[in-house]
Amino acid sequence: MVISLVLTGPAHAAGTAYVALGDSYAAGNGAGNYDSASGDCHRSFSAYPYLWKNAHSPSSFADTACSGAVTTDVTNSQLGPLSASTGLVSVTIGGNDAGFSDVITTCVTGSDTTCVNRVDQAESYAQNTLPGRLDATYNAIRAKAPNAKVVVLGYPRLYTLNVFCIGLSDTKHRKIDEAADVLDNVIATRAAAHGFTFGDVRNTFNGHELCSGDDWLHSLVISPTWESYHPTATGHASGYYPVLNANS
Repeated sequence: MVISLVLTGPAHAAGTAYVALGDSYAAGNGAGNYDSASGDCHRSFSAYPYLWKNAHSPSSFADTACSGAVTTDVTNSQLGPLSASTGLVSVTIGGNDAGFSDVITTCVTGSDTTCVNRVDQAESYAQNTLPGRLDATYNAIRAKAPNAKVVVLGYPRLYTLNVFCIGLSDTKHRKIDEAADVLDNVIATRAAAHGFTFGDVRNTFNGHELCSGDDWLHSLVISPTWESYHPTATGHASGYYPVLNANS
């Protein structure tokens, strides 16, 4: 008797119902190709949730990620599509809770000292307040989707260090990257505590941060300003999507 073993890959391969949650990094600000129906959420058809959907043809797909979202927005307004039949959930959230947008604005417009102080505040929030907010959000996701594989994707570092870079000082570059590491480490720890998978995009973006010469992120964008400091379409295709795909 010959027994044939078919390698089907991860469980998502067979008709998984997929729901994407999160903030502007999940929605795809900066990736272009926006869904006009998403309004100020600025969801992009080139963002990592749509790339996964197009590659795997899930049985159903819902994307409720929205620009500017914080953890309570996910809990209060993004969980509607989740159910016991949901097989995969992806989420990127936490950066806005920690005030990362304001951090960037402060560092772009202020002195080194002002930037460092603002980052220190954000890091303190990320380490002391954000864990509880993430726990509440992750608990809500699990309650609504008890059978889903949940992949929590983090944030890339913004700058390649130790290279000549016009614009912000080296001190600011290092401090902003430090903040990304603190944020990712907090998110990874809380995700693991809930049995979720953390998708670390810092590795795939390595060598493609701002000032790398092969940037997968926007620097300051004059119009539309909300694309500033977000991944490009290439950042989603080559930075985020492979991480979601490998962990889903």
